[in-house]
Amino acid sequence: MDGILNMSNIPKIVILGAGYGGILTALRLQKELNYNEADVTLVNKHDYHYITTHLHMPAAGTDKAENARVSISKLIDEFKIDFVKSTVVQIRTQDKKVILEDGTLSYDYLVIGVGGEPETFGIPGMSEYAMNIRSINSVRLIREHIEYQFARYKREPHRTDYLTFVVGGAGFTGIEFVGELADRVPELCKQFDVDPQLVRIVNVEAAPSALPGFDPELVEYAMQVLTKKGVTFRIGTAIKECTPDGVIVGDGEEIRSATVIWAAGVRGNRLIDEAGFETMRGRVKVDEFLRAPSNENIYIVGDNSLILNPEGRPYPPTAQIAMQQGVTCAHNLVASIRNQPLRKFEFKNKGTVASLGKGEAIGLAFGKTYKGRVAAWLKKLIDLRYLFIIGGIPLVLRKGKFF
Repeated sequence: MDGILNMSNIPKIVILGAGYGGILTALRLQKELNYNEADVTLVNKHDYHYITTHLHMPAAGTDKAENARVSISKLIDEFKIDFVKSTVVQIRTQDKKVILEDGTLSYDYLVIGVGGEPETFGIPGMSEYAMNIRSINSVRLIREHIEYQFARYKREPHRTDYLTFVVGGAGFTGIEFVGELADRVPELCKQFDVDPQLVRIVNVEAAPSALPGFDPELVEYAMQVLTKKGVTFRIGTAIKECTPDGVIVGDGEEIRSATVIWAAGVRGNRLIDEAGFETMRGRVKVDEFLRAPSNENIYIVGDNSLILNPEGRPYPPTAQIAMQQGVTCAHNLVASIRNQPLRKFEFKNKGTVASLGKGEAIGLAFGKTYKGRVAAWLKKLIDLRYLFIIGGIPLVLRKGKFF
């Protein structure tokens, strides 16, 4: 009888979202917790975890979308973690409950890692007419859409806007995507008998430089490589409006395009605002242990959390920071249950590599800059390391060849 009564006293940990932060938290808890020390539930709207840093490839059609996803059941131990495939509708912090579309979960500790949403900065028409590289489903749509434009052009050869592709944002996602798209264009031209001279890829960026945070010489190298591949850059030019016919930029100039892809910003999640947390663009400024202010039992990771660097500026929400948060978050959950001291979160930047298409990349790692083929190899190593962290050697062997 004692055992039955005791079961209900086991703390319940609920993790919302199986992105980088959520999946790392779950995997570390699985490793560090003893049996019956806590009841862990992972909630995600798909039954797979997807590798966001790989999505620019299937979006451009240079790889299959399946290669960027990993089945959650292959990563977690079902004896230690319950997986619930459902969509979160509401977070009720007062009742310590999470409302799902098909049920309710109560928790003692909550980890919020529900991912971000596109930040359109209030640009008219952007959420209605542009596409985003955000998920497996969104990149499938982009790929199909691009191929369809080439097919349409063959039937309406006066419509060169079908062959004009506008990418808003020259940050990481925008640059990696235009690199892949530029690689794919010759193949599409061959497949659909289209003159490559007619295809335009225009990368528009409001900031004075592409790839903020990278060394100016690396940015220059990246832009040279991509320009040679056929990308036109419009740096220091803002998109004022997105319309069904394309975009309006700068002082009212229209770029006619049937394909606008918005890759210029991520905000947190409206679920966070609706839950009553104080947010900045949908993100919560967490404490040094990754907890929500005045909610010691709620941890927030990934795109939903806001962490300031030593200069007082927010760190960009990258996969790398979310993974490190997941590790610290799991450590602190275990420490809370065992009444041990918590560990402060400190981001250790291990470097950054941006792909520029096949065999080309730029990178900053180990205090050095890399470009070209060496940087491309570095990118591959980073991707393989991640597969190893979440799924060990079997996952590296299964997926590694695609990265």
